[in-house]
Amino acid sequence: MPKEVPVYLFLGFLDAGKTKFIQETFEDERFDSGEKTLLLVCEEGEEEYTPSRFAVRKYVVVKADEDKLNAPYFTRIAKENKIDRVVVEWNGMMLLQKFFEAMPDGWLIAQVMTFFDANSFINYNANMRQLVYDKIQFADMVVFNRFQPNLRKEEFHKIVRAASRRPDIVYEYIGGRAEYDDIEDPLPYDINAPVINIEDRDYAYFYRDIREMEDNYEGKTVHFKGIVALDRKMKAGTFGIGRLVMTCCAADIAFHGLVCIGEPYFQVRTNEWLEITARVDIEPHKLYGGKGPVLKILQAEHTQPLPDEEAVATFY
Repeated sequence: MPKEVPVYLFLGFLDAGKTKFIQETFEDERFDSGEKTLLLVCEEGEEEYTPSRFAVRKYVVVKADEDKLNAPYFTRIAKENKIDRVVVEWNGMMLLQKFFEAMPDGWLIAQVMTFFDANSFINYNANMRQLVYDKIQFADMVVFNRFQPNLRKEEFHKIVRAASRRPDIVYEYIGGRAEYDDIEDPLPYDINAPVINIEDRDYAYFYRDIREMEDNYEGKTVHFKGIVALDRKMKAGTFGIGRLVMTCCAADIAFHGLVCIGEPYFQVRTNEWLEITARVDIEPHKLYGGKGPVLKILQAEHTQPLPDEEAVATFY
């Protein structure tokens, strides 16, 4: 088995505060566990590291150009330097999938932190939404540096939560004062109702919540409209039902569906619309590769498709 190597990912655009935070982390004696640490720098920023101030005693700093971001190169560096853990300052203009594809066997993501300059974040989100979403979707923490009292936290919060409910959100003001986000995110439907009614406009929120918080839906009854997706490997009466969902931009529109089980005689076809009422059971299914929400149909009927302008579910 390959040696397990924890990877700490630091994400964000230039001048967002990644280098400063990593420098301070390496200066912290608590981060010196005695392990050999690879600091992999994947972009050229204005701020340089000062290794002479590191409290970490065993380390190597490697600057990697884009053409070197591949598994053979990473494997060679790790082997030559006998690396025990990896800290990555990732290039904000590159999608994170490129790093995931280059990770050698044994490298495991331990933590993901994302940094944004609060004063440029809204503009980045408006003009480079895919890159912003990419930096948030896997984050454990999102830090907005240089936050100012005149900025509206709700606007920043909404953008982060549209990408993921996972990360903590921190607003760090000029001068060093930091505040954790405590804005609540009520669901747009009543999860405690006898039948949870999902409006057409709320499917994206429903799908994300039921996949992230599966246990909250165990035994509940849901009602919504969705598109059928058949798979030849499924048994008669079993199919996928969901909607096309846009998480960040038109380029990422994809079908987000759930396993649905009805009577074998109930005939459905791919791409037709159904309105269903179903009980949710959290149980293993091969389409999930483990446990997931399986909808057991209580009632179903064919229905008309939504208009084109409403057919794609979004968080906006």
